[in-house]
Amino acid sequence: MRIGVLGTGNMADALATHWVRAGHQVTIGGRDVHKAERLATRIGGCVKPASLCAAAEFGQEVVLAALPFGAGVDVARDLHAALEGKVLLDCSNRVGPGFRLLTEGGPSAAQQLAAAAPGAHVVKAFNLCHEDVWRMQPPVFDGRPLAVPVCGDDETALARVGELVQDVGCEPVADGGLERAGLLEATAALFIALWVGEGADAQAIAPPLAYPAGPSYQEAEGGTGAFRWEY
Repeated sequence: MRIGVLGTGNMADALATHWVRAGHQVTIGGRDVHKAERLATRIGGCVKPASLCAAAEFGQEVVLAALPFGAGVDVARDLHAALEGKVLLDCSNRVGPGFRLLTEGGPSAAQQLAAAAPGAHVVKAFNLCHEDVWRMQPPVFDGRPLAVPVCGDDETALARVGELVQDVGCEPVADGGLERAGLLEATAALFIALWVGEGADAQAIAPPLAYPAGPSYQEAEGGTGAFRWEY
């Protein structure tokens, strides 16, 4: 794929490095072209530095928005013509002081991107982990590859992002349409509060798959019944 990266920070570095190793063509775009040049040099390969607009134009199949909160929507709005018909991958987390979700009560960050660039196919992914997890080669824990929830409204876009997830060494997990992006963003806020704020093991809050609705679920439903909560 031809992938344009908007941003020169840690997420751009971590993800683009995997994709270059997987054989994709990548252009790094930044407001500060010198930062884009330094990142392109650090990643190596055939990575090219460019302006934000040039990177968006280069990414024929996928454009990664790896931008700080508040900047992504403005950039997407300015570049909406260059993003027309392309996959716009949003990996951002809108978490502020006190681990507060900054989009609480309003559209998710991914939905705001979609509104700013209505011709793009926005997909949410890669937002649940620190960039150092994405730098791992690959992110595998206790012999199990990390699962990456992916949500969006376009099937072709989801398939492309699923391939990029696998190129990082992870397993894509279908998470529905873009309306569910807010749930992923809220989950990130919760996990960050648990991991960083409390030093708690966030993985420990979820039971094994065999017990999604209690120990009797598998026996009562034969493992194929409808998932439902009863109070």
